[in-house]
Amino acid sequence: EVEVVTSGGGSVQAGGSLSVSCTVSGYIYSTYYVAVFRQTPGKEREGVAVIDSDGRTRYVDSVQGRFSISRNNVKKVTVLKMNQLRPEDTGIYFCATDSGQGTSLDRIFYTHWGQGTQVNVSP
Repeated sequence: EVEVVTSGGGSVQAGGSLSVSCTVSGYIYSTYYVAVFRQTPGKEREGVAVIDSDGRTRYVDSVQGRFSISRNNVKKVTVLKMNQLRPEDTGIYFCATDSGQGTSLDRIFYTHWGQGTQVNVSP
């Protein structure tokens, strides 16, 4: 059974940095993609960043140049490094994964979800 655990997050002032980590288990092969989504009040859950097993990445426009996603296939950990954080980045961040290759940020392409972790960015 595939499982994904979300960790990290926290509180920081605007301009600061935080990380969210995704630990994946249960895949037999390493061909899978991992994304981080976020849920902000009054908005639908949106995909923030994704990385596939070949290292291809995609970011939502609002975080381009500020966030960076990477993965360690041996440790099966994916890390979203968030720099230059803004108050509008505040929300609950979720890791998600599915098998195969892909860099979609549409939640319909993700079967396995981790629990959320809170990110708070104060002005």
